Amino acid sequence: MLTRGAGRLYFALQAAAGGAWWVAVFTTSVVREATLGDLDPVLVAAFDLPLFVGASALAAAGVRFAVWIAAPWTALVAAGMAVYATVAERAGWGALLMTAAAIGSAGAAMLVLTGRIPAERILVGPFAFRTARSTAARDNVGRTGAQVVVFWGLFLVVIPVVIAAVEQRWGLQLAAPAAVRVAGAVILVAASALGIWSALAMSLRGAGTPLPSAMAHRLVVSGPYLYVRNPMALAGIAQGVAVGLMLGSWLVVLYALSGSLFWNRIVRPLEEADLQARFGAEFAAYRDRVACWIPRLRR
Repeated sequence: MLTRGAGRLYFALQAAAGGAWWVAVFTTSVVREATLGDLDPVLVAAFDLPLFVGASALAAAGVRFAVWIAAPWTALVAAGMAVYATVAERAGWGALLMTAAAIGSAGAAMLVLTGRIPAERILVGPFAFRTARSTAARDNVGRTGAQVVVFWGLFLVVIPVVIAAVEQRWGLQLAAPAAVRVAGAVILVAASALGIWSALAMSLRGAGTPLPSAMAHRLVVSGPYLYVRNPMALAGIAQGVAVGLMLGSWLVVLYALSGSLFWNRIVRPLEEADLQARFGAEFAAYRDRVACWIPRLRR
């Protein structure tokens, strides 16, 4: 599905959406205030119509140089709108929509210009596939504990708190009843237990850690891996959603769900290709009998 045609289709949809948005800006004060705040729509349109809408339309038509206009311009506008919304506490919806458009334009640009998204470029540093140096259980449990502290602290505390603060600053927050926050706490406890169970299984049964740069020496097919192939990813997604519910932040929930799409479409194929190369028929048989996401409660 990720082809040059998909990239051109995205630019076509972006051009149409951009054109419709500008019509709404000049005809509806609510849209104008929510997305532009106090910015002069005529001045902004003078630049944005040709560089965003027009360039996106040309990129959709197959004009390659237009890609080099549409994608950078979208990123520049997104950065500018983010700064404006943060300082002025206005036009938060405009900042959010342009941020999403910048991400989409970057991906579409790679597809149009190269025919693919170079997902393998993320396999660097701690995310490069390497087996653990030591097979000693004590060493791997210790490293796994350190990884849990660092990654959970970053992805489940620091980033969500920043997102929730930006959401409030941009005026995008929604009121969340107390029951939602309680449900988030319950989900967080259950998901964290699953994550710890999965991490210990990887350390004790696989002689490795969950981190790609210190992967298990043995294929783990016990514990939670008996029911689902990716229990740690499942736990991480549920944890992110739970934190969003606890913070009353729909943007944090969106962040967690977007991360699940990124992991499933970009990271998982690379990881499974590595497992296939290292474990061969053993992994192929495991993949065929154990579900990827939805746990099977029978052996």
